[in-house]
Amino acid sequence: MERRISRKELQANNGEPGRRRYIAFDGVVYDVSDCPNWRTELHRGQHFAGQDLTAEINAAPHGEETLLQPCVRRVGLLIGDDHPPLT
Repeated sequence: MERRISRKELQANNGEPGRRRYIAFDGVVYDVSDCPNWRTELHRGQHFAGQDLTAEINAAPHGEETLLQPCVRRVGLLIGDDHPPLT
């Protein structure tokens, strides 16, 4: 069974000292901590870690294929208001 990650845990993993950098897309949480474009506070000056970036990725010049990079690691499934826990 895949790990379930709450919105609170997603938000806590925002890249602050001692924390990983998580993002969510389409109900899946990814760790982008090791990606060069996420090593600063903002990704490309626009996006913070610790957030659901579904709408932003869909509007970006790249698509979800960017999540297939070797530096991106799938962490689990997002649970919350619009992503209920699986039964």
